[in-house]
Amino acid sequence: MDFSLSPEIESLRQKVAAFVEAEIMPLENDKANYDDHENFKESVVDALREKAKAAGLWGFQLPKERGGLDVDVDVGVAGMAVLYEEAARSPFGPVVFNCAPPDDGTMILLNKILNDEQKERWLQPMIDGKVRSAFAMTEPDGGCGSDPSLTYTSATREGDNWIIKGRKWFITGAEGAQTFILIAKTSDDPRKGLTAFLFDADQPGWEVVRRIPIMGPEEHGGHCELKFDGLVIPDENRLLEVGDGLKVTQIRLGTARLTHCMRWLGLAKRCMEEAAGYVENRMSFGTTLAEHEGVQWMLGDVAKDIEVGRLLTMQAAWMLDQGDFAKKEISMAKIHVADTLHKAADTAIQLCGARGYSKDTLLEWIYRYARQARLVDGASEVHKMVLSRFYLKEKRGFFKWGV
Repeated sequence: MDFSLSPEIESLRQKVAAFVEAEIMPLENDKANYDDHENFKESVVDALREKAKAAGLWGFQLPKERGGLDVDVDVGVAGMAVLYEEAARSPFGPVVFNCAPPDDGTMILLNKILNDEQKERWLQPMIDGKVRSAFAMTEPDGGCGSDPSLTYTSATREGDNWIIKGRKWFITGAEGAQTFILIAKTSDDPRKGLTAFLFDADQPGWEVVRRIPIMGPEEHGGHCELKFDGLVIPDENRLLEVGDGLKVTQIRLGTARLTHCMRWLGLAKRCMEEAAGYVENRMSFGTTLAEHEGVQWMLGDVAKDIEVGRLLTMQAAWMLDQGDFAKKEISMAKIHVADTLHKAADTAIQLCGARGYSKDTLLEWIYRYARQARLVDGASEVHKMVLSRFYLKEKRGFFKWGV
């Protein structure tokens, strides 16, 4: 594995870094730029998106023929990792470049499985930044979370249509989303009992029950509870075959879990930048904090963990580029990087003292946001179960070199 960058990707990385530094980060300190959910206002995002498009930095992962940069095809997921990490030095960078969840994972999925006519209808508006999306899988009251087999939201076929009844919750971005992917139960088959569908927000038969309050700042559209009571979805809007719901989910979540890691590494690096800038100037007992051995241990420990996370992420990205599913590699990266983001934010707040705990920096914002990293797209404990199964099956073969 060679993780050195091509001149083209390095040039693009520098452009992304410069854009984040010049256009996005200066806006972070003005509270007038924020909405009631601690995110940039839509008007601010729209203006920045126009600048990103004009700078040729729109949609790193999206196909060129539809307005993106096609890094996924030209360079691979490893190239995406470099750019996503750089974009996320500001929490608001990914949405500006159109590589933020949940749209990012949805667009990657739909580009892989839709035909050209369907792409024009469902995918192109997302690529253009005209609409947002949501992925409706998780359910309340004993329904599915990490275990999709517990899905009870049902899709019953009536002629050429499917009738949807049930509930979903913690659906990221649902408030204001236009395009939805829905996972519903179509049979009792333990492996082929789920089917995936597309539906439009304007269709009747469903509603957003509430936007669920959370401890951290929110993505645009929040995390919502949905109710389905007779939503009619034409069979032509089914994704893949009946019973392929789990397949659709895995196609989407495989890369999406890793793109989370890419973005979280950018945020972790930002935490350490904030801390380093502070300890190099703050005086304590005749020297700067940076000259204290204990402070050096704290900074060095987090720097080490960030670099380990980058290597785990790049290894998984490289394996995806070779056509491997990289299931255990993605699980390892997801566990480690989620922990590292929380550790980086916590350490930076400790080093910055009261300033870090205040809202004068983004550290407390990132700290609250970081707690969800160990939960989303599979709790850390579930990913550890995945690794355990691989190890018990492979034993010494779990630790191998590529040949």
